[in-house]
Amino acid sequence: MNVAKLFRPSSRPAGRGITIGTPRFYDLSAAVLFRGRRRSYRALVAAAGVRAGDRVLDVGCGPGYLARMLAEAAGPEGSVVGIDAAPEMTEYAARRTRHLPNCRFEPGAAEAIPFADGTFDVVVSSLMMHHLPEGERARAVADMRRVLRPGGTLLLADYRPGGGALSRLHASTRHMRAMERRVSPLEPLVAEAGLTDLVTGDVPPWMYYVRAVRR
Repeated sequence: MNVAKLFRPSSRPAGRGITIGTPRFYDLSAAVLFRGRRRSYRALVAAAGVRAGDRVLDVGCGPGYLARMLAEAAGPEGSVVGIDAAPEMTEYAARRTRHLPNCRFEPGAAEAIPFADGTFDVVVSSLMMHHLPEGERARAVADMRRVLRPGGTLLLADYRPGGGALSRLHASTRHMRAMERRVSPLEPLVAEAGLTDLVTGDVPPWMYYVRAVRR
C-alpha cells in the first residue's frame, strides 16, 4: 500500500505548499508514529516555556493535539490559537477541543499569518516547515517573528530520525525518505529572521527543535 495516497491534500487550501485534508487518518498515524505522542509533545511544550497566562500561536496545527497541550499549559488565563492551511484540519481540531474554552482554531497560512504584530508571547510550529515550498520558508519564519511580542519565544520543530534500529528502519520507508528530503535546517531560517539566543534539542523518536527569542 502506498501510504502517501491516504494523506489526501486539502480541497480548500488557505496557503501554498503541501496540505493534508484527512485529519482523522493523520491523527491516528501520528499517534502510532510517536508511540502515543504525549511524551514527545510534552517535551515540545516544555521547550517552548509556555507559562500560565501566555498567548500562544500554533502554526500548522494539524488536528490540534499539540494545541490542546499548549492550552493546558497556558491555563484559563491564557489562550491558544491554532492555524492550518487545511480547513479540514482546523474544523476537526475545533470539534475535538470544545471542552477547552481557551483554545480555538482557524484556517491560515504560515507565510501570511492573520494576526497583528506582537500579538503572541509564544509561537510554535511542529512538523510543518517541510510542507512549505523552500522559497516560502524564510517568509513564514519572518511572519512568525512579526506576530511575537518583544521578548517572546519561537519554537520550530521538524522531522529528524533517531539513531536506533527501529528509527532507521522506519526512516528507510519511501514515505519517510520523501519527507526527509523536504526537510531543511531550521537554524539558518531562525537566524535570518533576526531572532537570537538560539537553542536546539532533540525530541525522540522523530523530531528536533530550535528555540529562539525576539529581541
